[in-house]
Amino acid sequence: MRTRPTRMVAAVGAAGLLAFGAAACGSDSNSDTTTGGGASGGTINGSGSTFAAPIYQQWGSALKGQGLTVNYQGVGSGQGISELTAGTVNFAGTDPPMKPEEITAAEKKGSPPLHFPTALGAITISYNVQGIDNGLKLTGPVIGDIFLGKIKKWNDPAIAALNPGVSLPSTDITVVHRSDSSGTTKGFTGYLSDVNPAWAKQVGSDKIVKWPTGTGAKGNDGVAAAVKQTPGSVGYVEQAYALQNKFTVADVKNKAGKFVAPTLESTTAAAEKLTVPANLQFTVKDTGNPAAYPITSQTFVVAFTDACKAGFSEQVANGIKQFLTYGLGDGQAVLAQLQYAKLPASIDSQAKAQIGKLVCNGKPLS
Repeated sequence: MRTRPTRMVAAVGAAGLLAFGAAACGSDSNSDTTTGGGASGGTINGSGSTFAAPIYQQWGSALKGQGLTVNYQGVGSGQGISELTAGTVNFAGTDPPMKPEEITAAEKKGSPPLHFPTALGAITISYNVQGIDNGLKLTGPVIGDIFLGKIKKWNDPAIAALNPGVSLPSTDITVVHRSDSSGTTKGFTGYLSDVNPAWAKQVGSDKIVKWPTGTGAKGNDGVAAAVKQTPGSVGYVEQAYALQNKFTVADVKNKAGKFVAPTLESTTAAAEKLTVPANLQFTVKDTGNPAAYPITSQTFVVAFTDACKAGFSEQVANGIKQFLTYGLGDGQAVLAQLQYAKLPASIDSQAKAQIGKLVCNGKPLS
């Protein structure tokens, strides 16, 4: 049930007050991508992860000069996968890998989907509390209890014990969470399920969960807007949005026992020791790397192996290849400008190699 504060938050997000939440320019119609031929240029449409929206919009801007128009709408990972499966977009952005049942549904279009990891991003614990500087120390169990509603005030003994010498106010904690189907939610709740048994039992991990407390907002931009405007609030906000809004963010204790800030370096470190399967459908976990920030999410572009058999044109198939070739090549260099972490070299190499699997009616793309 949508409360009045939730409607206010959604309206703020929709108003586009945050630059990183802006949708890509151009139509989201797929009508112009399913006709015509040719091996380059044209238009491709995508939708999904709000986490990755600034990345794909920037890559699209760079590719405009090469004759390719990329329209990307940040609507949430869940909706992006649904739209790809329905054939209304040419590629989807998703943070968690697709579930087996989602892959089965997508295959009914005539071709299996492929996952291409494109970037990493820290999921920050961003807070708006007067007098508490950047670097408040938190652990996974304490974060879980805050989002369970068990810890209700900022000077709770559990928080105070982690932050000796810090003057914590008695301000009430207002939790802000996502209201839409979200890959960021999947990553955040997955982390909490790993470190907080009560969370795992009561809530679990998914793109949509039944939140025990707090108010919902749509998209990373919506959560960021709510945290920015609500004194005493805390939310899980993707790193780029947190930096754009100059949020104070917590240092989180990792499996190695180190409190680590969410930096680009600590985010890339989180994936450096991962064992990645051949299909590249991996999830970043806290591996025990002392240098790693423990709440880190990967993000993927998902595209059909054979876009032509899935109902799209050869031009679209080549456009998807062009987009991925740029993104996993020169596009990695621009991630830091957007406050995202690049892939470790080993994962980037595997993703580049997978581009060679893309075909049109079984034939290699040009």
